[in-house]
Amino acid sequence: MKVDEVPQDLKYFQNTVMRDVTYAVDENGNYTSVLSDGWSVKNDALELTMDNIYEGCEEIRQRVLAGETSLLEYYAAKNIMDIDLLSDYTGISKRNIRKHFDPKVFAQLDQKTLEKYADVLRITVEELTTMPE
Repeated sequence: MKVDEVPQDLKYFQNTVMRDVTYAVDENGNYTSVLSDGWSVKNDALELTMDNIYEGCEEIRQRVLAGETSLLEYYAAKNIMDIDLLSDYTGISKRNIRKHFDPKVFAQLDQKTLEKYADVLRITVEELTTMPE
């Protein structure tokens, strides 16, 4: 692909500072990095992936409403975090995180633990403990 052929399909990167780096051939035949504002094929793949994530979050949300899991599992999934990653970011053991997915255990968590989770999930403690609509 030549430098002037690098896709600039604004969809996900519009009005953001984030852009993709793509490598293309310049006028001298050398590879060079070029900033791209997106590519429709990549945008379609991202959209499909995000749809799957949102479906999974909705399933977890229904389990929260049924009292089968805690809001912690919902917000972790919404942030595309599994137990391993959540453990790495919070310093809380995977075993304890699994326990915290139990709504009864989650309801008993102290403020410091809730704040740790909320900080990592980039939400407030109030959001972490409140069911989203």
